[in-house]
Order: sequence, then C-alpha cells, then structure tokens
Amino acid sequence: MHTSHPRSAPRVIVLSGPTAVGKTTVVKRLRATHPELWISVSTTTRPSRPREIDGEHYHFVDDSTFDKMIEHGEFLEWAVVHKRAKYGTPRAPVERALAAGHSVLLEIDLQGARQVRQVIPDALFVFLAPPSWDEMVRRLVGRGTESAEERERRLTTAREELASEAEFDVTLINTEVDEVCEQLVTLMRTPHLTSPEA
Repeated sequence: MHTSHPRSAPRVIVLSGPTAVGKTTVVKRLRATHPELWISVSTTTRPSRPREIDGEHYHFVDDSTFDKMIEHGEFLEWAVVHKRAKYGTPRAPVERALAAGHSVLLEIDLQGARQVRQVIPDALFVFLAPPSWDEMVRRLVGRGTESAEERERRLTTAREELASEAEFDVTLINTEVDEVCEQLVTLMRTPHLTSPEA
C-alpha cells in the first residue's frame, strides 16, 4: 500500500502588532536585505509622500477606485485608518505569488489580521511585540506634543492591542530590527506541510 507524505507548500505569514511597535521599519529592512522575498504591497487612498513610489511602497488609488475594488471582492482585508485613509491588501498578487510557489508576507494592523484569519485560517500569524511596556510608552508618547487626553487614549489602545497577542501563533520581540528580520526570513523559508491529497 502506497502512503503519500505531506507536501511542502508556500504559506502566508501575517505580521501584526500594536501601533508604533516598528512593523514598517522591520519590513523596510527586510525589503532592503532580502529582495527575493515576496512582501505584499498595500493599496491606499492616502496621497503619496515625497520619495514614495507607486507600486513599490503602496498602490495609490482614489476613493472611488478603492470602493470598486471592495465591491468586486479584490481585497483580502481592508480598513479605514485614523478615520481618514483606506488601506487594503490586494488579493490577486498574493494568490499569484502562492501559485508560483512563493511564501507571502503581509504587514497589516490587528483589524486586518483578524479579517485575514477568516479568509486564510492556515496562515501563520506573527505578533511583533515591544521590548517592554516602558519602551512602548516612550515610542507612543514620543515628543510629548500630545495633550494628556490624547496620550491616555493612545495608551488605552496600546493596552488593548497588546492583549490581542494571545490570538497569534508566534511572538517576536522587536528588540533589534535585524534579528526580527532574520527570524521572519526563517519563518518564510520553513516549509509549510499540507496534508496529502486523498
């Protein structure tokens, strides 16, 4: 009797975590040091900033285009951020990369990570945590230009975001950016075993 072995397959890795934990910095470093890795580029309605390249940093679209994309089911996840701009992860490029045998990294907020879990339950969910609560406060409060009320609002949000760590498969502590990058590369290169087809 022939027994088939599990097959190795590319996987979706979702990197998320609290605001100001350094997700964007980690992904920027990853792009620079490992250009061979497939990292999703989000679509947004916010205007581009100086030195941002369309298609490299983000896909920049207007509101009506974004709304049409939602209507046609073109996003794996999308959200309105800070009550202003919309951000979303386009579905088709992710599906093409997986079909071509590449593991895919999505860097998204917690709301987006929860949406992806509904669509791709076997993705690997990675929580990027701050080295400590004090460091988190330092990054959030930063220059001290916010009012006491705004500062408290940010810290309340941060506490809620940190509490969602239990929803994730793996936690990486962002003590050193290069170290986090190497850990992510290892996760992306570790074969994801799927059950053999009957």
